[in-house]
Order: sequence, then structure tokens, then C-alpha cells
Amino acid sequence: MDTLRIVGHVTRNSPALPKVGTAGIPVRTPTWGLEEEHQGEIKATWLGHACYLVELPFVTSLGRGARVLFDPVFSDRCSPSQSFGPKRFTEPPCKIEDIPEVDAVVISHNHYDHLDNHTLSTLFKRTRKPHAFAPLGNEKHFESIGIPNGHAHTLDWWDARRVEIPGTSFKLTCTPAQHLTGRGLLDQGKTLWSSWAVEGEGKKVYFTGDTGYRSVKDGENEAERPVCPAFKEIGERFGGFDLAMIPIGAYNPRWFMSTIHCAPQDSVRIFKDIRAKKAVAMHWGTWILTTEDITEPPKRLAEECRKIGIDEANFLVSDIGETKYF
Repeated sequence: MDTLRIVGHVTRNSPALPKVGTAGIPVRTPTWGLEEEHQGEIKATWLGHACYLVELPFVTSLGRGARVLFDPVFSDRCSPSQSFGPKRFTEPPCKIEDIPEVDAVVISHNHYDHLDNHTLSTLFKRTRKPHAFAPLGNEKHFESIGIPNGHAHTLDWWDARRVEIPGTSFKLTCTPAQHLTGRGLLDQGKTLWSSWAVEGEGKKVYFTGDTGYRSVKDGENEAERPVCPAFKEIGERFGGFDLAMIPIGAYNPRWFMSTIHCAPQDSVRIFKDIRAKKAVAMHWGTWILTTEDITEPPKRLAEECRKIGIDEANFLVSDIGETKYF
């Protein structure tokens, strides 16, 4: 059984943990990009793993841009219990309560490192509740967390919804990815997974979520393997993106992970397929989920960018808590 094989492989082959403070994964307190000179730009703040807060360009009547929070997880462990399971290697850059007002919380799928009950329930205790979006099948999960019916939305691939807020609006489209779902033994594949596209204020943003790109067995030439066609279709349908958030980590061993997680050689191909102008990396440096060194993905990304002719300034790696402008 592949699940048992991967557990055994990771247990035997996990790299030694770097000493705390020497891993080269800086964590800074977010400023959220409130500086006036950046009002006309997209702001993307990496909050660790796959969590990004994206703010679209400034709207005068709103006093800020529309804000979308992707895959927020602030718990210590990404697990059914906080007593066992993968424990954070890097701390969150802030508390949940420090996150500014958001208009939509968007979930890519129901794995514990992407959908966290405690984080969501805390966000939805706010007086002004955001809208919550997830792929099909997560309706009961949203209900169990206490998200009001009028604020909970589950979409199929290619379904879209427009979010109206004072002074502006933006459109969210649920788009395909290559992954799987399940939070326990009995719900495997019962809910959908997805990536997401955001369009607003003349800008287009793409959140890849969790995805593989091809299926590779040990010893195979990766360049000869078929790739997931969804990303080229997404690029064609939307005509490219101003900014994409693309995963770069949790990829070894490839015989198991290649179908569900990107390695850097996949990440740069997705960048090309979706016609991104700029990208920021995610899905690394927060939990040790697989057997590559936790600091390896950015180094591999730089190598793959050079190989495929992507300027490193166009595919960026952030500090946790850092805001970048596009």
C-alpha cells in the first residue's frame, strides 16, 4: 500500500533537522503593505506554507483594496490532533487576530495543512464576517465550523462567483488542479480539490493550491512524462496572470509525491503554462512533510528558473511574513 510505503520511507530517510535559527528561513512581523506608494499594486503577504493574504489595488471609497486570504493554517500541528502529527518548524509570523479585515477566505482542499478548523472558526468570530469559498463537498465542514449559510460557498471546477463589497467587487473562479482529498480513512476522495483565479480592479491573480504536474517513477526521465493539461487550459482561458502563487516544496520521494506535489522543475513549467508575469513561491519552510531538506526548495527553484529561462526576479521567494508588490 503506497500510504504505508511513504510513512516508512519518510521515517527512515527524513533529513536531520537544522539547528533552530540556522535554517535560513527568516520570519518577520507582517506590515501588510500599508505604505501609500504601493496603493496601485497587488500586495501578497506570505504567512507560511500555502497561506497568502492578497490585496488587490487600492479603492478610495473602501480605504484599501479587496482582500483574499488563501489556505490559512495557524495551528502548531497540521493533524487531526494537536498532540501528534507534523509540528511547525517555523512559527507563524503573527497571531490570527492580527490579520487585517478580509473579504474572502479561500480553501483549495481539505487536507490539514490547508484547512484548519481553529483558524477558520477564529476568523469567523469577527463582527464583519468574510465569505468562505471551497471546492464541492465541503458544505458540511463549513457548517460544522459555524460559517453562516450566506457566507459559505462551494464551487465545482470552472464555477465562478462575484463578491460584492463597498466600492468594488472581484470574481473568484474555481479551477482544476492535480491532487486528492481526505481528512480520515473514510472520506478519501469524497470532496473536490482545486486551484483558484481572482479577477478584480483590472488584475488577475492565480492561487495554485496543492498540485502535482506529472507522474514519475524512480529512474524515469521526467522530461518525457506526460504533464497535467489543466494549467495550459487555465492560462488560455484567462489570458495569463499578473501574479501566481505556486508551490515548490514537499516533493520527495518523487515516485510517491510527483502526482500530488510540485517539485521546482514542475513549478517553473506551471509558471509558463498559466502565462504568469510574476510568481511567488509557497508550500515550503513551515512543516517537514517529506524527505527533502527543508531549505532545499528555493535553491532548486533558482536552478530550474535558470534552466528554463525565467528571470529569478519574476519567480520570487519571500520571507515568512513579508509583503511583496506587483
